[in-house]
Amino acid sequence: MSIPIFIITGVSGSGKTTIGQMLATHLACPFADADAFHPPENISKMSVGIALTDADRAGWLLALNQYIRQQKNGLVLACSALKQTYRDQLGQGVDEDSLHWIHLYGEMDLVRRRMVERKVHFMPESLLVSQFNTWEKPDSGLLIPISQTPEEILRQIISTMALPTQWGVVGLGVMGLNLARNFARRGFALSLYNRRLAGTEEKVAEKAVAQYPELQEAQAFESLPDFVQSLARPRKILLMVNAGTAVDQVFEALIPHLTLGDIVMDGGNSHYEDTQRRQAEAARHGLFFLGVGVSGGESGALNGPAIMCGGDAQAYAQVATGLETIAAKDTGGQACAALIGPGGAGHFVKMAHNGIEYAEMQLLAEVYSALRWDLGYTPDEVADTLAHWAEDGLQSYLLEITIAILRHREGSDWLLDKISDKAAHKGTGSWASIAASELGAPLTMMTEALFARFVAALRDNRQAMAAAYVTPHHQVVLDQQDLKQAYQLARWINHHQGFQFIQLASEQHDWQVNLSELARIWTNGCIIRSELMQQAREYLAESLDLLLHPGLRNAVTTFWPSLQRTVSALSYSSRAYPCLMSALAALNGSTTANAAAHLIQAQRDYFGAHLYERVDDPSGKKYHTHWI
Repeated sequence: MSIPIFIITGVSGSGKTTIGQMLATHLACPFADADAFHPPENISKMSVGIALTDADRAGWLLALNQYIRQQKNGLVLACSALKQTYRDQLGQGVDEDSLHWIHLYGEMDLVRRRMVERKVHFMPESLLVSQFNTWEKPDSGLLIPISQTPEEILRQIISTMALPTQWGVVGLGVMGLNLARNFARRGFALSLYNRRLAGTEEKVAEKAVAQYPELQEAQAFESLPDFVQSLARPRKILLMVNAGTAVDQVFEALIPHLTLGDIVMDGGNSHYEDTQRRQAEAARHGLFFLGVGVSGGESGALNGPAIMCGGDAQAYAQVATGLETIAAKDTGGQACAALIGPGGAGHFVKMAHNGIEYAEMQLLAEVYSALRWDLGYTPDEVADTLAHWAEDGLQSYLLEITIAILRHREGSDWLLDKISDKAAHKGTGSWASIAASELGAPLTMMTEALFARFVAALRDNRQAMAAAYVTPHHQVVLDQQDLKQAYQLARWINHHQGFQFIQLASEQHDWQVNLSELARIWTNGCIIRSELMQQAREYLAESLDLLLHPGLRNAVTTFWPSLQRTVSALSYSSRAYPCLMSALAALNGSTTANAAAHLIQAQRDYFGAHLYERVDDPSGKKYHTHWI
């Protein structure tokens, strides 16, 4: 394949550099200004108003020609190239199919005004007449008047020359469409593809282009081969289809149309082991496959999500500019996007993120339950309480939306009271619990949150059980400050378990995940962004174990009694509080130096001869006792 070279010509002041830089950004390829190649003697002559001769330009044109021929990733060059002989010299030895000429022209008065307004440049206005006298109208290439705006000129170039696009998006559901709009808003040229299903999904991409102004320059497709051919190489294709067989089907359909080095990215919630399997399949075809965890929901997708990528570093380097441009930014302005590690690391940490999210949501549901039904608050009063907590250092996205939900009314009623209590889930929570079991990670709070959803889903059974039993009634005496501090500590325990889970996976798979960097990515854009995450980022930079960081010890010591009193008080409630109780059990268990598990080891050895170690033998030797 020939490497595309675009040369934009015109007299000084015609806007070559401006248009060239815009075109290079559009194409994601290098830009060069031919003026930077002039030898000092040429610049000295022009600076004092002396026009260059053909002899003066000879070495300059030779250097430019050599530079053009060395390019491996395409090039946009802004160069006066006033004569046809100059253009011939620039293109000497360059594949004609790869060379694209764009010639800017306009009235002298317009160019003069631009030169006067121009900041520092060695070319004085006095040489303009000489430039116009030297200029020869080209007999080939795209000729564009400069009376248009730069944006209009760029659009004319793109449409006339049918330039390849930078990114492709497959699947235009809510997330795919919003990510596409995000890319387009930030100046990326897009190709959009959505399957055609007669009667249900027809011309989806075309309709998106027609509906959203930012997508007006995007190319819409229902033909997968045409979609692939519209993309610049190496192709960058983001799949936004349902996890599972749909990803396999689309990837398998793409493979015959791709070429060596093309990059396919899966932006859905795929299982990390599926991602690793697809990466191996991609490698067999000379392709790259990246697992891209995207968090932030539909709003984040449109305005800036957190992005966790897993896979080959070489491939990530080629897509980093795009992903980091559309991502949310942290407090320092750095993109909340990064390569987390090789293989399935990106999708694994997205799975862990969702597990932390499950427990965060369940904790808020339990706080709401305690305040509303055990203490008798109205939803508005619960919202006011949580708003005070947010102001007092507990701000988080989930707390923010919870407050908004509690205050939302439908007529005179709270909408929340009209929503069914049958909770749902999409699988990542289950995957996290299964993976934790396989790793030996005590992911107790996430798992309790998952099981709480399972219980909630069995609504008919719960209704029957409620009718069959009269629950013991005791008045719950609960201190609001204790509840607040219990909630704070439970959140730290949840995050501790989540990061510990990721660290264990990183060690087993040799992913070398940087936990502090991951926490930084989660400080904005994602669903679990919070003030706590900002602190976690700092602590994880110094300790891989959050609860062992000195900065947290005082908070744990202070809040632990509050968690104990809260759990004790809520144990008299007829309502379930699995995550708060799990948090206390996790803290008690992890701080118990001598656990009762020695009895379990004895039991296992008794009935199954599974052996045990002895505390009086540090060698690790295994023992068996004949117990009878």
